[in-house]
Amino acid sequence: MTAESVRQEVADWWATGVSRIEPGVVELRGRPVQELIGSLSFPGMIWLLVRGDLPTPGQAALLEAALVASVDHGPQAPSIAAARMAATCGIGLNNAMATGVNLLGDVHGGAGEQCVELLTDVVAFDGALEEAAAATVAAWRSRSRYLPGFGHRFHPVDPRRDPLLALVDAAVDEGVVEGRHAAAARAVETELNRGRARPVPMNIDGATAVIYAELGFPAPLARGLFVLSRSVGILAHAWEESRSGQRNKGPIPRSILPSYHPAP
Repeated sequence: MTAESVRQEVADWWATGVSRIEPGVVELRGRPVQELIGSLSFPGMIWLLVRGDLPTPGQAALLEAALVASVDHGPQAPSIAAARMAATCGIGLNNAMATGVNLLGDVHGGAGEQCVELLTDVVAFDGALEEAAAATVAAWRSRSRYLPGFGHRFHPVDPRRDPLLALVDAAVDEGVVEGRHAAAARAVETELNRGRARPVPMNIDGATAVIYAELGFPAPLARGLFVLSRSVGILAHAWEESRSGQRNKGPIPRSILPSYHPAP
C-alpha cells in the first residue's frame, strides 16, 4: 500500500457526518463552528449534532425545558449520592461525575426511555385512543407492575410535570408538535386511575418522554438526553462536596456508626 492509500483508508475508517476537523477548520454537521458560536443555543447544538439539522425556535425551547427540568433531584438520588461520595475519595471531578453517570441505568435513569417506548406502543395501536391505552397498559403490566413515567415514590404530584405539559400544549397550539404522544400519555394516565381512590399521576419521566417523543427523538436518545441533563446536577453536587474538606464520605454519618446495627 502507498502512503496515500494508507492515509485514505485511515480517513475512511474514521469518517463521520458529525464533524470535520482540519488545520484551521472545525465544522459541525457541515457548519463552521465560528458561525455557531454566539448564535446557537446549547439545546440547539445538541439537536444539530444528534439530529443533523437545526431545530426551529419552538423545538429548541421545548427541548431546553425538558433538559432544565431534569437536572437534579436531591442528594438522595443514587447517581448524586455516589458522585458526592466519590468526590471525597481524591479521584478528581471528572471521575466523580463518571461515577454518578454510570449509575443511570434501567432502574435509576431509564424510565424516560421506557416511557417513550410505552407511548410509541399506544400511538401505533390500531384503534381508538382509549382502547389503545387500555391494551398497552395491560400488556406492559403483564411484564412488570411498574409503569414507567407514572407515579412517584416521593411526590404526590411531581411539581415538574404540569409546567412541562403546559409547554407541550402550547407547542401543539402553535403547530410545533402534533400532540399525539401527549394525548397518549394522558390516555394512559386516565386508564391507570380508573377506579382508583389514590391517583397515579404522570411524573417527570412521563412528561419529558412526551416532549422527546413529540420532538421525534428515538427512545434510546431519551435516556441519553436525560444523562446530559442530570450531569449538570451531578457536576454541581460533586463540586460542592469536593469543597467540603471531607475524606472518604460514607453513606451514613460516622457519629452514628458505633450504634448502628442493621437488621440481620
